[in-house]
Amino acid sequence: MARATSLLPPRGGPRFARALGAAALVIAAVAGCGNREAPSPAAGDAAPGAFPVTITHSFGETTIPAEPKRVVAVGFNEADFVLALGVVPVGVRDFIGEFPEQTRPWAQAALGGATPEVVGGNEIDIEKVAALKPDLIMGVYSFMDQSTYQTLSKIAPTVPALTGDGAAATWQEQTRVTGKALGRASRAEEVIAATEKKFADTRAAHPEFAGKTMALDFIVEGTAYKLGTDDLRAQTFSSLGFDVGATTETLSDERLSELDKDVLVVVGVPKQALTDNQVFQNLKAVRENRVVYLGDYGTEFSGAIGFGSPLSLPYAIDIVAPQLASALGGGAG
Repeated sequence: MARATSLLPPRGGPRFARALGAAALVIAAVAGCGNREAPSPAAGDAAPGAFPVTITHSFGETTIPAEPKRVVAVGFNEADFVLALGVVPVGVRDFIGEFPEQTRPWAQAALGGATPEVVGGNEIDIEKVAALKPDLIMGVYSFMDQSTYQTLSKIAPTVPALTGDGAAATWQEQTRVTGKALGRASRAEEVIAATEKKFADTRAAHPEFAGKTMALDFIVEGTAYKLGTDDLRAQTFSSLGFDVGATTETLSDERLSELDKDVLVVVGVPKQALTDNQVFQNLKAVRENRVVYLGDYGTEFSGAIGFGSPLSLPYAIDIVAPQLASALGGGAG
């Protein structure tokens, strides 16, 4: 997986292409809210009696004996979930791809000026992890294998993927397990409720989204992928009320007609990159100006949807909802 191609796993499948989003998509018009504020991380310590705690996962069980003070986040998006619960990790995994995650706007307040050590990109750098002397290693979205898990577990209690079937945890599940590991289960529920309210408020502000069909066209190195809800990024749109289909598929030019829905969302290339594709240009949605072009994988939107966290999802919603509303009215740009 080369950084130049932004290839990382989709949120919910095997190691594939997170540049199908950006290293794995409204603004002031949403519910009349003009800010992009994510739920504020809580300061303070773990809840009394929260430890020891045991977490069941794909490789067995991990017991965390006491409140962690030095957390290393080895999952591609793991840092956001730790930050959302008021803990600044001492080490983080490189997001990989074109998006500059160090300056991601939704996380800056939670970081408070801190710059965690990077402990790997395509692979986890075990030596760097060990050098940070962690007392907890979070890797729910790390795609670590059992051998890596066993090595990391000798350094500190380690939490890998929750299941062994290749399915990624939803953002709610990842928030809850992170809250459990940090002794902040109640705060995790508050963060989930605030994020789900953002989705609910957006649906209420845009009843026209309900039941409308959508095609999510993620383009990677010239290949088109139509995302379904088996990819967690598509679940963002289904949570806004759209019908996006169930299965992620690779589309040849001969199958591009499958993108012809009530609204079409294109990620990965700018609008002008598709002007010479006559099959695409002949789609009814394109001719009727019902397409939202969200740019390449270096944009804040791609980064936000790639992280897919309680910090980033409200930010992504604020970007895309007004554009979706405009596209449904045939006024997309």
